[in-house]
Amino acid sequence: MRCIFTNYQLLITMTTHFITAEIDLTSSPAKLHQEIENSLKKQGEPLRWAVTNVDEKEQKVRVEAIVTAKGS
Repeated sequence: MRCIFTNYQLLITMTTHFITAEIDLTSSPAKLHQEIENSLKKQGEPLRWAVTNVDEKEQKVRVEAIVTAKGS
């Protein structure tokens, strides 16, 4: 078997971003989890996230996340 290497390289640049999102509270934890994931995926691929605040009066949760996105 013979391998031939060329000077071509595949270069993919990924950037990470710290984001915050405000999500409406839902009736079930499973739905809330899915809504958080869907909201974060609009910004990139979530690496990790955490609920950092729950506002019961406004029925909102605050989520802080690290996401990756393809660079330009």
